[in-house]
Amino acid sequence: MESSSAMVPFPLLTTPIESTYRPCTIPYRFASDSPRKATPAEVAWIDVFRKSIASFRKHAELDDSVSDAQARAAQFSERYGKILDDLQEDPESHGGPPDCVLLCRLREQCLREVGFKDIFKKVKEEENAKSLILFEQVVTLFDNTEDGGKRLENLIRGVFAGNIFDLGAAQAVIFVDNSGADIVLGILPFARELLRRGTQVVLAANDLPSINDVTYSELVEIVSKVKEMKDGREYILGVDAKNLLIVNSGSDLPVIDLSYVSPELAYLSNDADLVVLEGMGRAIETNLYAQFKCDSLKLGMVKHPEVAEFLGGRLYDCVIKYTEVIP
Repeated sequence: MESSSAMVPFPLLTTPIESTYRPCTIPYRFASDSPRKATPAEVAWIDVFRKSIASFRKHAELDDSVSDAQARAAQFSERYGKILDDLQEDPESHGGPPDCVLLCRLREQCLREVGFKDIFKKVKEEENAKSLILFEQVVTLFDNTEDGGKRLENLIRGVFAGNIFDLGAAQAVIFVDNSGADIVLGILPFARELLRRGTQVVLAANDLPSINDVTYSELVEIVSKVKEMKDGREYILGVDAKNLLIVNSGSDLPVIDLSYVSPELAYLSNDADLVVLEGMGRAIETNLYAQFKCDSLKLGMVKHPEVAEFLGGRLYDCVIKYTEVIP
């Protein structure tokens, strides 16, 4: 389901959203900090994003869908670097003070302004193709585990977690993350198991490309490749897929502010009793402390040392946070 309307708040957030919801997990500043001086946390995170410029520039230079890619990549590097310098000098510039949502948004804005739409497109296509080859084999391994609880545990391990919960939801909304093995060998087998248990599953994917995250249109194509038609109905390796829906989340970033989602996602989520946020950007850097009206599951791997330090963990630790709402 595509989106073409103004963004709305995610309906399952605890209300009032203005006082109960803050998307970014790590606070860069506090009310007592001077609005005109960058805080130590802001300086540190601006530096993290500054260090990412070289990698993004390299991917941009290799984008053969853009003419003069090298020159445009240099423009991106200079423009985004200047914005980061400005924010460090004056935290209120460019829509600041900065947080992870703003810093990601400004980076994507700079890429698009100089002509880059999807600098990770080739990487995503290659990873999706490799993972689709393994999809049936991986699902078969899961299916061979007869104990339903153990099978679910193994599936959750497939999306970087290791605990077991009774996910007896009637409807689940899953915010997906990366292309390749993450979506194909992690989320899709997990979603298939929920379908097997009678759950309606809504997969929410980005509207526009951002790093290697799977987009709505890409996810529609991926799911079409794992479906098979039998007696007029669609199945995913023997499991009825009639209750699988794919929706455009309205997001264009590797993180997500749930104050702004597509109306289509909001409509499909109204009656859900489980929200799943997957990936470091959506489940750890943002929304780790988000409160929902229904049960929620947050899954992700810590890939930044700065995030690990804030959480008191180690690099590549897995985070799994299940919150049950008691009626």
